[in-house]
Amino acid sequence: MENNGAVPRVLCSMTKPWLSLLLATAFTAAVAGCSGSEPSAGPDAKAPVVTLGEDRSAAAVDGLRGTTPAQATPDFTYWPPATLEGGSARVSCHYDYDKQGDGERIGALEFFNLVDVLSECRDAGMVRLRYKGKIDAGFTALMARVTEIADRMEIRNRVLDIDSAGGQVEEAIRVGDQMAEATWSIWVREGSVCHSACVLVLAAGDTRSIAGKVGIHRLMRLKSTATTRVELNDELRDVTQQLRDYLSRNGVGADLADRMMTIPARNLLLLTTAELRQYGLSGTNAAQEDLDRIRVARKCGEDFARRRDAFGRAFDDQCMQPGAAFEVLADCGRALRGEFGFPDERCPDETPLARFDNATDTSPPSLLRQ
Repeated sequence: MENNGAVPRVLCSMTKPWLSLLLATAFTAAVAGCSGSEPSAGPDAKAPVVTLGEDRSAAAVDGLRGTTPAQATPDFTYWPPATLEGGSARVSCHYDYDKQGDGERIGALEFFNLVDVLSECRDAGMVRLRYKGKIDAGFTALMARVTEIADRMEIRNRVLDIDSAGGQVEEAIRVGDQMAEATWSIWVREGSVCHSACVLVLAAGDTRSIAGKVGIHRLMRLKSTATTRVELNDELRDVTQQLRDYLSRNGVGADLADRMMTIPARNLLLLTTAELRQYGLSGTNAAQEDLDRIRVARKCGEDFARRRDAFGRAFDDQCMQPGAAFEVLADCGRALRGEFGFPDERCPDETPLARFDNATDTSPPSLLRQ
């Protein structure tokens, strides 16, 4: 949303007590800005952004593994300047985009603007971020900052509704590692695409619901000095290993990296429904599901965890089919629960779909993550 210099709406509505922490944070930032001293952005502030393959030194390779540039991530006292140049973003507090649309456009990535845009989503308990564009540093900043505000507002249900033909691989890895700790689900809805570097973002979602097209191809070094196939292979070896490591820690088959490297960069291989499932790119994220199972078994017992596992398999098979209408997912899951002894009063908070039993909007994409 663009205010064109006007006072943000959030400043004109001080009746909601949850805003006090956010405004106190902003006040601290304002005081720091008026003190005449430049706030420190941390040790990573001047770290160069390296395109994969341009620098094969150990430092460059290590710097891409989950590291978020300082200009992307805000903290409690300083929000560095950041712009969204390679795409457009909108925020909705509803799952049903056919009836509700894609919501309000994000015009700037400043603190008050994002608080203003996301404030209505707090009561709904969910946010859907519709992004159309490149995977680049602006997208990394967008995801980091929306996640930060959603955390402060305790908005637990988060959907990245993406349409992207790709972009910078190192930014996709950074965003993916952020999302893996932030309970994001991902949609590639009908008419949308997720190609090239976008596939790495898709890999990180807690759940992935796909009705659009997902495509892969070989990664190319923009400033290659290779003159032979051997030299080109040497340049790309470290890149491929990074991809394998990243995919593996996000529950996706590492052999997807090898498959990507067989498709010429000028071409695009569209993955079938069977291939999406084979590589672990659709449905529930296997790595996150394992973490959740460990936690649930400790809390609720092994029998509960086994029944929850069985429900999860049935849910993926019967409800999370690519192309299924999002609004029917919750109803489908609720219909299955009784077959597995849910709801279970002995551990109600971990019952599948428990958080949506009293929700007004009943089409959640992240159904198993509690």
